[in-house]
Amino acid sequence: MAHQALFSGLVYDEHDRPVETTQIGGDAQYVIDDDGFLRHVSSEEVDRQVLGVFLQQLESNKEIAVEQMMNMMGKDDLFTKAAIDASLRNIDMNQIIAQGIPEQARNMLGMLGFRIVINIHGEVVRLDQPAAPDEE
Repeated sequence: MAHQALFSGLVYDEHDRPVETTQIGGDAQYVIDDDGFLRHVSSEEVDRQVLGVFLQQLESNKEIAVEQMMNMMGKDDLFTKAAIDASLRNIDMNQIIAQGIPEQARNMLGMLGFRIVINIHGEVVRLDQPAAPDEE
C-alpha cells in the first residue's frame, strides 16, 4: 500500500469539494465526505488510475515528448534521443508510487488547473488537465 497520497490537494469529489488525505496504519487514504459519512479510499487505487491515464497519454504522444525533452535540454543528437527513448520505455508505475511526487510539482499542477474528480467509491470520473497552447 502507498505511504503517501501522490495527488494530495488535487483530488475533489463530484460536488467540487476538496478531498482530504489521512493515514491509516501507515497507508495513505483519500477521505470522501458522503453526506457526513467519511469514506476512506486507498490513495494507491486512485493514484494508479491517474498514473495509468498519464502513461497512456505519454505513450500516444511519445515522439512529441522526446522532442520537447531534447529542446529543454538544448540537445539534438542521436545519443540523447536514444537515452530519452529508453527512459520513457522504462517508466515504472510502482517506482513513481514509491518515490512520490514533489510538493512543488503538485502545487504547480494545481496552479495550472489540474484536478482529479472521484466518486464516493474512489473511481476517477474526470481529469481536468491544462491544455497545451496552440502552435500558431
